Amino acid sequence: MSLSLADDHRAKLPYYYPFKFGDGSITVLSDGPLELGDPSENFLGVEPKTVTDMLDRNFLPLGNVVLEQNVPLVDINGKTILFDTGMGASKAFGPTTGRLLTSMKEAGRSPEEVDAIVLSHAHIDHTGGICNEVGELNFPNANIFISEGDFNDWTDGSTLDPGFQFQIDNARRNLLPHKERTFFFRDGEEFLPGVQALHAPGHTLGHHCFLIQSGRDRLCFLGDLTHHHVLLMERPWMEFKYDTDPKLSARSRTRVLDMLATDRMQVMSYHFAWPGTGHIARDGDGFRYIQSPMQMLAS
Repeated sequence: MSLSLADDHRAKLPYYYPFKFGDGSITVLSDGPLELGDPSENFLGVEPKTVTDMLDRNFLPLGNVVLEQNVPLVDINGKTILFDTGMGASKAFGPTTGRLLTSMKEAGRSPEEVDAIVLSHAHIDHTGGICNEVGELNFPNANIFISEGDFNDWTDGSTLDPGFQFQIDNARRNLLPHKERTFFFRDGEEFLPGVQALHAPGHTLGHHCFLIQSGRDRLCFLGDLTHHHVLLMERPWMEFKYDTDPKLSARSRTRVLDMLATDRMQVMSYHFAWPGTGHIARDGDGFRYIQSPMQMLAS
């Protein structure tokens, strides 16, 4: 008897991973795998066979691209900061999403601990978990930080393609009722101690990555700079279906990845293979993601 992805997901071990970071710590919490489906319908601008060959060469399934949702809970400088919030109650991308609060409980953490929610952008898989099904805040003590451009674009919606309407509806539901606790950051601003915004537009026009520092340790949370640890790394100029401006997204992707490769900075990606931490290296005309060994022993 074969198991579906949903069945496999229910059988997993607890879905969290803590590690030391500078003078604090990071606990990666999973919101569960997200199914995109046919890769040729999501990764565009090249022949479908090119995508299939890349997946095959890297021992990945050919018919269904599955992304992780790696949510970092960062404890630094006296603050507990959650970067993005998962899908929440929506099952628009399959039944295995929406487990962020379960992962947090498995890690022995409470939603009440969260002081700040930092949003890379306003898409549903990053803002859907701000509220529960009846609109109550899942993280009642947290302020919300997002770029003003993304807040306005996705709660207004008038400048966006009608195909994004379900994303607009989600942003309105999760963001508008809590504007009084929402704060906007600017590119280059250290808006929380040890957290600096890095504008990387294209996926959305207000999309940001974040440079995080504690003690001597530095990490860049990529958000959705690149959705796949192979496809958009080896061929960073490939286009992605859900980008607002695919060509601008590719320019941002290559610029930031080149910077991270030069600086040899640790990275964490929201959608890379669990738990999403590693480094970036240049490789020909593209880049290569080198996953970090997991720290399984207490230090």
